[in-house]
Amino acid sequence: MTGRVLREASRVELALLLREPVALVFALALPVVNVVVLGAVFGDQPDPTEDVFRGVSGSTYYTPAYMSLVAAAVGLIVTPTQLAGYRERGVLRRIRASGLPVSAVLVSQVVVGLVLAVVGAALVLAVSFASNEPDVPADVFGVLVAFLLGTVALTLLGLVLGALLPTARAAQGAGVMLWFVVLILGGAGPPPDVLPDAMGVVGTFTPLRPLVIALQDPWFGNGWNVVQLLVLLGLGVASGAVAAVRLRR
Repeated sequence: MTGRVLREASRVELALLLREPVALVFALALPVVNVVVLGAVFGDQPDPTEDVFRGVSGSTYYTPAYMSLVAAAVGLIVTPTQLAGYRERGVLRRIRASGLPVSAVLVSQVVVGLVLAVVGAALVLAVSFASNEPDVPADVFGVLVAFLLGTVALTLLGLVLGALLPTARAAQGAGVMLWFVVLILGGAGPPPDVLPDAMGVVGTFTPLRPLVIALQDPWFGNGWNVVQLLVLLGLGVASGAVAAVRLRR
């Protein structure tokens, strides 16, 4: 797969993605709306118990958390919907018949997913800092590494969903449902410490929880959370392997 093929495939993927209003709403608009609403509710007042919001203000807690929701929208909704649609319409079969490697399409989806996630995260940051005044991240590079790794891992997970679900409509419905589940249980909605014990335990096994923590720790000045970064790396490697095997068929 040459660089020219990848660039062309990525350009086509991006053009197709911009025609999907649901993808744009969940990746770009909804996280921004949540930032505005929860910023107005919690503001920049310190966490009175130093427990619920991990010792920072509500706006500081939720700003990196909602960056993770952008990555989740890309991985759970955008990517599987696109890939399942290709399978449903026989696009992948035609690509194989043309001699173009299917891997070019898959890699281009990861590239386009990263682009969309970066734009969405930039919108979240711009709106949050303009309206809610969160603390600036203590380690910008650590936040960036966590975000990029988490986005790639969730996008590869999205390829697995897209390879398993039969239609674009099924993938979109399942993805939206999963997005709301990880919002509630994964630490980007109610803080884990306020969840019932059973829900908190379930939340630790969602793909969003490690990304939320991996983003928050360097933001709050707690250093890189190597364990959560390794979880994201493992999720990405495993998902990529499963997707590759499934899509060879």
